[in-house]
This record gives sequence, C-alpha cells and structure tokens, in this order.
Amino acid sequence: MEADHNRFMAIAIEEAKAGAAQGEQPFGAVVVRDGEVVVRSRSLKVSACDATAHSETLAIKYATQKLGRRELPDCTFYATCEPCPMCLGAIYWARLARLFFGNTAADAAKVGFDDSLIYSEISQPHSQRKIPMVQMMHEEALQAFRAWEEKANKVPY
Repeated sequence: MEADHNRFMAIAIEEAKAGAAQGEQPFGAVVVRDGEVVVRSRSLKVSACDATAHSETLAIKYATQKLGRRELPDCTFYATCEPCPMCLGAIYWARLARLFFGNTAADAAKVGFDDSLIYSEISQPHSQRKIPMVQMMHEEALQAFRAWEEKANKVPY
C-alpha cells in the first residue's frame, strides 16, 4: 500500500517539475480512485493568467468532469504541497476521502509561496482586512437564499 502512495505522489511530483520547467509554479496533484489515476495536473496560473488555476483545483475540476459528478468521496488526493486555503476549501467541498501531501506550507513560504497573510486575514473583522469587505444589499441578497429554500428539486449542498 505504501508503495502505491509513493507511486502516486511521484506522479504529482513529476507534474510539478514538468510545470516548473515550462515556466509554471512548481505544484502538482493527482486524483486516484480504486488504485488507478483518474487525473493528474499541474499549476497553470502563469499560462492561463488565472489566479485560481492551482494544480489542486484543476485536478478536482478535471476529476469531477471525467467522473460526471461533483463530489469525490471515493477518491484519494495527492498534492506536492500542503494545500493553500483556496485549495483546501475545494478539497473539502469535493468531499475527497483522503489527502497526502509532500511539502508543508512553511516549505512553500521559504521559496516565495507564502499564504500566511490569507490565514491571518480570515480571522480579522471584514472592515480590518487588507482588502476591505463591505456588506451591502443584505435583504435583496437574501431573496436568492429564500428562493433556494423554497425550491423543491434542489441539489443538496
């Protein structure tokens, strides 16, 4: 079993190295189901000009599309680095069964990928964040939630 984990992590590391060689950021990810690779991905932030094109979010996107479902509870995830806050959220939303990672967030910070600001911002009041957040039109916005609550055939969260 450990050999399988090593094999899948090695694939994620190959993706990270290949991406870095092409000018991307050095991150890779693999989604595995029943001992088989469903998808493999690398960061495409640079070439896609997309701040959300992390290897983890792309792997989840590709896997859900390939499997035709929005959740992956029977899948294991391999990432070359401890996921950033955005990717961690996506991993939880995809309901992945398990996560293996190589580098820590501290390792990433040492080479310029420091997410500590985001972690500290989450605990700050909206008005004190580096990007001020102002709530507005609350009652109007609640109308969408009310319509959702009343919908009989909604897909549960």
